[in-house]
Amino acid sequence: MKINVNAIWDGGVTGNGTLKAEYLDTKIAIPTSLGGSGNGANPKEVLVASVTTCYAATLTFVLESRKLNVAELTVNSEASISDNEFKIIHYPHIVLSAGATEEQIQSAQRATEAADKGCDVGNILKKADVKIEVQGKVSVK
Repeated sequence: MKINVNAIWDGGVTGNGTLKAEYLDTKIAIPTSLGGSGNGANPKEVLVASVTTCYAATLTFVLESRKLNVAELTVNSEASISDNEFKIIHYPHIVLSAGATEEQIQSAQRATEAADKGCDVGNILKKADVKIEVQGKVSVK
């Protein structure tokens, strides 16, 4: 797999730029807390967005492989970053179609953990001592 990403920057520290890939086009900037404009996603947001995208896609694959009828899937992720810890918590919410059995609900709950283990981006970050947790919720429509 080959991935090409292009960043164009204008205006120094207080400026901003664009980050583009085949299906990505977003503004980037240095956060105001570091003297930047804050008029765009900062590098840590882009990193958390990447691992959230990987987790959501992996979870989708796991749920489909288990033949679960998913009515809705959302994943919210929260990162806590300090001098000595980088921690990401994924909060997936899986809504199964009406009539889902208890066995299907349990299978969907287990899928939230399986997706964490199968997410390549998350696994790379874990090797860099980033802590990743999953607090999943499953409900029925």
